[in-house]
Amino acid sequence: MDRIEAWLAQGRLQRLAAGRPRVSLCYAQSLDGSLTHRRGEPLALSGPDARVLTHRLRAAHDAILVGIGTLLADDPLLTVREVQGPNPTPIILDSRLRLPLNCRLLQRQDQKPWVATTLRADPQQRLALEAAGARLLDCLQDDRGGVDLAALLPQLAEAGVGSLMVEGGARVITSFLAQGLADQAVVTIAPCFIGGLPAVECQVFPGPIFPRMVKLETMLLGEDIIAWGDLDFGR
Repeated sequence: MDRIEAWLAQGRLQRLAAGRPRVSLCYAQSLDGSLTHRRGEPLALSGPDARVLTHRLRAAHDAILVGIGTLLADDPLLTVREVQGPNPTPIILDSRLRLPLNCRLLQRQDQKPWVATTLRADPQQRLALEAAGARLLDCLQDDRGGVDLAALLPQLAEAGVGSLMVEGGARVITSFLAQGLADQAVVTIAPCFIGGLPAVECQVFPGPIFPRMVKLETMLLGEDIIAWGDLDFGR
């Protein structure tokens, strides 16, 4: 684990172009690349040692981001619990403001979530979420009606976010990869076959050049394989 944290610390010192946070994709998948059995149904894949690593990674980033689908499926706290360390700022991608007012994130006392949304969201829900303590970040829409990630990242940098951990779900991971907006990845590979929801959606890369992890390192952590490295998009 110390090797991964040293690599992360070295990456944070590197100068980034375009004034955006350094983005890390950090997620667990099965041997066949599945995140879960079915979309919307959470599945614990990694073992206890890998879960500790996940919390150490959270503590090493300024903010943590998930999509609204992950929030609705898991109702996560997105805090650091397995180790000592600061909680990253929770950020939710939620273009239509479907974040439930009774979710656990809004019950947190240490820091409320930031919600990246668009102007198409319901005005009454905006008022209700702001009254509950959420900080809304208005963003441009992408061509699918979701939050424009390329526009969001500079906003996060201006708000003081220097490093961003992206945990999922599949559509969010795919979007960061497809747009070349991630700088590095830490992937936990559980020793099982699921045949379920793939971590990366099909046919999103035109080829023949595909995103690659370079300076790749691996280690066995409990029964899980951890692979980490910088991302190269062949540009």
